[in-house]
Amino acid sequence: MDGNSETQKIGKYRWVICTLLFFSVAINYLDRQVLSLSWKDFIAPEFHWTNNDYGTITGFFSIFYAICLLFAGRLVDWLDTKKGFLWAIGVWSFGACLHALCGIATSGVLTGHWFVGFEEARQIIKTVDDIGKITSVSVTMFIFARFVLALGEAGNFPAAIKTTAEYFPKKDRAFATSIFNSGATIGALIAPLTIPRIAAAYGWEMSFVIIGAAGFLWMGFWVFLYKKPEVHPWVKKPELEYILQDNKEHGAKDTAGQQTKKMTFLQCFKYKQTWAFAFGKFMTDGVWWFYLFWAPAYLSSVYGLRSDSGTAQLLLFVLYMITMLSIIGGWLPTYFVDKKKMNPYEGRMLAMLIFAFFPLLAILAQFLGGYSYWFPIIIIGIAGAAHQSWSANIFTTVSDMFPKSAVATITGIGGMAGGIGSFLINKGSGMLFDYADATKMKLLGFEGLESGYFIIFCICAVAYLIAWVVMKSLVPKYKPITDYE
Repeated sequence: MDGNSETQKIGKYRWVICTLLFFSVAINYLDRQVLSLSWKDFIAPEFHWTNNDYGTITGFFSIFYAICLLFAGRLVDWLDTKKGFLWAIGVWSFGACLHALCGIATSGVLTGHWFVGFEEARQIIKTVDDIGKITSVSVTMFIFARFVLALGEAGNFPAAIKTTAEYFPKKDRAFATSIFNSGATIGALIAPLTIPRIAAAYGWEMSFVIIGAAGFLWMGFWVFLYKKPEVHPWVKKPELEYILQDNKEHGAKDTAGQQTKKMTFLQCFKYKQTWAFAFGKFMTDGVWWFYLFWAPAYLSSVYGLRSDSGTAQLLLFVLYMITMLSIIGGWLPTYFVDKKKMNPYEGRMLAMLIFAFFPLLAILAQFLGGYSYWFPIIIIGIAGAAHQSWSANIFTTVSDMFPKSAVATITGIGGMAGGIGSFLINKGSGMLFDYADATKMKLLGFEGLESGYFIIFCICAVAYLIAWVVMKSLVPKYKPITDYE
């Protein structure tokens, strides 16, 4: 029997749920990208921001996201998947739209003019002579909006990973995760083609409103389509048996009908598996966020390409098209498990080691960038694909090791560690770039901003190999958690 007829026999509603997760991640990354694609050319001139100001905003977002993740995962486990996801996307969509009011709020604080339109707020701000105050107030307003965004977005991946653990057996989870995680790439692909154009045509405020509204639409589909597979009328018996095959094979009891005792929050920290996942996220999450938040500014600062220019949009589109190769990241460990007869953890770790070598190309980005801006874009795209492949697998190490009742909590703990790493690289990058530009810092033939980018690219290049070595040292072999009762 071929694969297609086998799928028809088993059923495929789990892929409908995976599609929903895909769109949630795409919306998530669209909302994140609005600021990175509009700040340099549209927002900074209005509020007189520097690289350090932008680094402060993105850095605070990362630390807010980290702190919120610590509790969001636990909240998702407590509320359970359906309510937890609704809470998450509702809050972050509201936070995304809230950014549009930052100009009006700045105008209100500076001059007392609160009840004005977007354009009127811009004109009022131009009349204020104290540039330092304009910058300070506007940065504060955006930090608050980013806090609300982070509060909601923190629930996305814990809820998505928990959903994947509910709807897929262990051997398929990395593939399913790579599919829904590719929504990040689709969101990043759509972003440079839409956001700068909306900002140029209707003002940067409307780009936040229009993109942010998509999350509210997704909520309607989630309410209608999601139920746990054990009670979902559209999940037939053969598919349910396929989904729950790990329970049958290993005698697990962590199903909707037989809930095991839940792991306490403090218990989560006593396992090396938790620390391995957290360290891997700490070292690597910031790399992706750096590429996501700084690539448009890199093209603008180093090559003079505005985000609304056709060339910049093409470059960013190609960059994120390349990251679509990350779909292989979910397939490779399945190949190792099915064909090489490895256990899921062994297959995942071998795949992650392979992916850890590709980001080393980032060391060459600045050297080759002297010939053409296409070289660093292609290299960043390859590094981004490697990150997304790595990410799909590191997430599923959690569901390999931990019971379903603890998956969102552990995912949140690791996400917190990743957020801290992201704060350090984003805030550090902003400070470094302003310093390098002001002092005309020279390093290996690079000067000014280019020397700063070279340093950060080198850090991004080696992060994955360091993370893999430490993770493998902490958890050398597959060891699921069973002793928490």
